[in-house]
Amino acid sequence: MTELTVTAGKGNSNNLLRRDIRFLGNILGEVLVHQGGNELLDIVEKIREASKSLRAVFLPELHEEFKGMINSLEPGIRHQVIRAFAIYFQLVNIAEQNHRIRRKRDYERSAGEEVQSGTIEAAVRDLKEQGFSYSEAQELLNGMSLELVMTAHPTEAMRRAILDIHKRIADDVMQLDNPTLTFREREQLREKLLNEVITLWQTDELRDRKPTVLDEVRNGMYYFHETLFHVLPEVYQELERCLTKYYPEHYWHVPTYLRFGSWIGGDRDGNPSVTSDVTWETLRMQRKLAVREYQRILSDLFKHLSFSTSIVDVTDELMASIQRDRLQVTLRKTPQWNNEKEPYRVKLTYMTEKLHNVLDDNTKDTPERYPNVEAFIQDLKIIDRSLRHHYADYVADTHIKKLIRQAELFGFHTATLDIRQHSKEHENAMTEILAKMNIVENYAELEEQEKIQLLERLLNDPRPLTSPYQDYSESTKECLDVYRTVYLAQKEYGTQCITSYLISMTEAASDILEVMVFAKEVGLFRKEADGTVVCTLQSVPLFETIDDLHAAPGIMRQLFSMPIYRESVAAMNDLQEIMLGYSDSNKDGGVVTANWELRVALKQITAAANEFGVKLKFFHGRGGALGRGGMPLNRSILVQPPETIGGGIKITEQGEVISSRYSLRGIAYRSLEQATSALITAAIQAKLHQDQGPSAEEQRWEEIMSGISETSLHKYQDLVFRDPDFLKFFRESTPLVEVGELNIGSRPSKRKNSDRFEDLRAIPWVFAWTQSRYLFPAWYAAGTGLYHFYQNNEENLKVLQDMYQNFSFFRTVIDTLQFALSKADLVIAKEYAQMCKDDTVRERILGKIEEEFHLTREMVLKICGISEIFDNLPGLQESIRLRNPYVDPLSYLQVQLLTELRSAREQGQDDAELLREVLLTINGIAAGLRNTG
Repeated sequence: MTELTVTAGKGNSNNLLRRDIRFLGNILGEVLVHQGGNELLDIVEKIREASKSLRAVFLPELHEEFKGMINSLEPGIRHQVIRAFAIYFQLVNIAEQNHRIRRKRDYERSAGEEVQSGTIEAAVRDLKEQGFSYSEAQELLNGMSLELVMTAHPTEAMRRAILDIHKRIADDVMQLDNPTLTFREREQLREKLLNEVITLWQTDELRDRKPTVLDEVRNGMYYFHETLFHVLPEVYQELERCLTKYYPEHYWHVPTYLRFGSWIGGDRDGNPSVTSDVTWETLRMQRKLAVREYQRILSDLFKHLSFSTSIVDVTDELMASIQRDRLQVTLRKTPQWNNEKEPYRVKLTYMTEKLHNVLDDNTKDTPERYPNVEAFIQDLKIIDRSLRHHYADYVADTHIKKLIRQAELFGFHTATLDIRQHSKEHENAMTEILAKMNIVENYAELEEQEKIQLLERLLNDPRPLTSPYQDYSESTKECLDVYRTVYLAQKEYGTQCITSYLISMTEAASDILEVMVFAKEVGLFRKEADGTVVCTLQSVPLFETIDDLHAAPGIMRQLFSMPIYRESVAAMNDLQEIMLGYSDSNKDGGVVTANWELRVALKQITAAANEFGVKLKFFHGRGGALGRGGMPLNRSILVQPPETIGGGIKITEQGEVISSRYSLRGIAYRSLEQATSALITAAIQAKLHQDQGPSAEEQRWEEIMSGISETSLHKYQDLVFRDPDFLKFFRESTPLVEVGELNIGSRPSKRKNSDRFEDLRAIPWVFAWTQSRYLFPAWYAAGTGLYHFYQNNEENLKVLQDMYQNFSFFRTVIDTLQFALSKADLVIAKEYAQMCKDDTVRERILGKIEEEFHLTREMVLKICGISEIFDNLPGLQESIRLRNPYVDPLSYLQVQLLTELRSAREQGQDDAELLREVLLTINGIAAGLRNTG
């Protein structure tokens, strides 16, 4: 079997990718014949070939013939055709992910002493070559911080069961590279993969119900268990290896600069299912995961620490700790180790028991359990010192050092949980509470300055505002219960379990102060008798719309000017976290304006904070899709203005991004390695340019960008907000409604039960446009903005080309537009537009979209100096070119199915099978385009 033959040699990497895709494609073909007969395979192949021909040369008669072929499919065979193309993409995605791991390994194998760009070693070498001394390098590392926050945003269309099959297939396909496999072993591997693909074919891709919040919590924890507990310490280990190589005269223990957080179980914005009880259960589940991981590791460690006192001398410190454990801990769940000459194993039995007891409320506040993770780490360090005492350094470095790092990273809580709620919920609760206390009749109707004065007075007043004897509405009780839960959680799990309370749609300073007043009610914020301010939960504003981004610097100046607020920031190490929303700003102002205004806000808010001696940690709310700020993790770090990263960076990891980056350990390692490299590079640039303002050239570029952004904003909002028929066109010519019927998240697709555009969440907005191949949010109005400066003037074009080469922000914008334009397909989008019932509306709005698409494409090509999109990135161009013919049939099928389904529903009928087929095409297109929302 030629597809199983492994050929060696440098430069053969892409051949191996083609081998894997062909191999998996052949297996899928066998499954199609096995499940549906030769007829099914013949139909799939006929459609595939026709689609490729249409892509090669677009002819109207071929187009009509292709549509006829799609529309003539019988429902029974149509269902299987949809699944065949969808599963093909799943298999291709697996092969491509494996190939990324293979390329990394191939490079490391063949490079010798050469250092690959984007690696940790490349960044550390640059640190050394830039002349950073040991102390300066240490200072730089101490100031670095990156927190990646998993969210439950509903953009992961794949079920967990499907992802598990993918993982098994990926592991098996990787074995094809093993040159030691015998012929029989290769045959067995092929049979195993055939069985997995049959299982994939016979497993339902669609969820039969919406996941609960706790289902989502379990899904998020899966990645910690499978990947992050193992990979994250390895990234730290590699950084320490590289630092030791370039600074060999010093010992390195890298401070914690990279960790993971979570919103899952804490994000209640628009999701009534996230209650205070759910948040508490989330924390309990996270603790259980961390403790179980440590128990598993200790069990494995038990096999390695068989050192005997008949041969080695252990430390007195170790023996004394064992004696203390004997006096304080009763072994109930862990078997006693009776060989006294193996003290490490004796010690591990007591450590395991104390970990068991961490999960047992009956042992609370007793020495039978670890009171915190620091006590667990202290025991590990006792073992580490003893091992080094009798020269078992390699064992200490291999096993104990890694476990200490894991404990430092994951604690007893796995990940810090953020709380998020909409600002309106706090205002409503505050209005009710203040009215019941006869403080003010209608707080919500006060002017902003009146609100601020009242809230400042309440923060300085030590008396409570609420009473346990007062009756409140259910929403207000739940609002207050969240703060009580956070207080109890910090007592039980440590203050690091929850430290940030994010306020969606922050529009004014009062939105932030309201959260502080509620925190004060339970002691999360308080002013002691001696005037000392204690604050263990920070109010974090989330600025989302263009107007909010404009207002943000003024809001933060207003807050920092208030003594009580500034003291609360001082209690948090003079660090203020601020979140910026990429999704809603894009939906509000378009891709160019959103990106520009976010950059301006970053710089202006930083300048405001500098006036008050406050460090900022910016939290970037990026989605996975292009229209929601999606880009590779390392690039999202490097694109930040250097002066804005000093207090640390947080970035959301959402939906399908989580599974694509963290399902496989090799991919996870590469992603986190690149992020670390980018973080060091950004820190170097910030240090080297800390006293330098923008050059005259950069200032001119920024003025040009400001004009481009303003023009783009008007163009975008003229259509999206000021055209009365636009929303109707959007709803009818995309699968917006049907996307909402995918059971991919516990959260509703709208914040309110409303059809207003403002109440539509950004995720279904982007998801629906992506499915219908417009990719409208990722490029619309960019061309008009760029042309406004160009004006057919060659000198102006040279300026734009210079900006593309030398202004990293502008280059990122243009490359992102290239990516969007390469995935958009207006020929197919026109098919979706046919579902818009009003011919006049359709022709007018589609005409505007087409005109702007062609203008944007023309401007991008001119600026890049190329004749086709991605001519300057041929590898990516080829990947998209090869994928498109396989996505196209699913798009045409989706249009046909949507038309039939909507027609049936208009007649008062519903067809579950039709809906199911629509949802299958949604999954398939998402896999093909590798983007959802």
